[in-house]
Amino acid sequence: MSTDKRRDDTTEKEEEEDVDVDDILDKLEDDLSLAGYREHRLEQLKRQMENARDLREIDHGKYTEITDEKEVIRISAYEKRCVIHFYHRNFQRCTIMHNHLEKIAPKYFQTRFLRVFVENVPWLVEKLAIKVLPCLIVFVDGVTKDRIVGFEEVGNSDDFETAALELRLKSSGVISSTPNSMPTLRSMFTNDETTGSRTGNRGSKDEDGSEEEEEGGERRGGRKIRSATRRDDSDDEFDL
Repeated sequence: MSTDKRRDDTTEKEEEEDVDVDDILDKLEDDLSLAGYREHRLEQLKRQMENARDLREIDHGKYTEITDEKEVIRISAYEKRCVIHFYHRNFQRCTIMHNHLEKIAPKYFQTRFLRVFVENVPWLVEKLAIKVLPCLIVFVDGVTKDRIVGFEEVGNSDDFETAALELRLKSSGVISSTPNSMPTLRSMFTNDETTGSRTGNRGSKDEDGSEEEEEGGERRGGRKIRSATRRDDSDDEFDL
């Protein structure tokens, strides 16, 4: 009887030892898997950081001004995603659009955000049939994909929310469905100034929000550009 009991105790102990070994092996495998995941994730983050630095060097994550028409054409043709704001410095609603785009650009650094003063790009204004400002032209893979004219699609009010413009841009596919998710990457684009200019600063806004007309009231071609505010207000029109 005692011999059988000792055998039973020995069997139970062996089973317990087997269980303990299995648990250890399982935990070891989990640790190895976790270590592999961590290594993969670190490598992934490293690639993302390098890509973000490359994009930052070519003004992604910023809302920049381009004054050279050929450069605007080149950027719109070669960038994967691009939003160009055609504006006039005398139109208040263009200034409002500036403010919203300055907030959006650092959140979506995979997309290039530009602003161009319509007087600097007459050929593009004619080619794209831009008649009302502010006007955003959306380019995807070098092709005109969409346009946003005035504020009708973002609330039809001067105090519309930035989120409304974001949602509208998402619908066109020019920005991702979610903004930059990594705080480190976001900080790379928000710590510096989000605005800037290229090849001069002719399109910058004067302190009093206005610009003097050219001497003698010279016109450029006779094409009339209108603000999206009112049709009957001559102050909201400009001959290009």
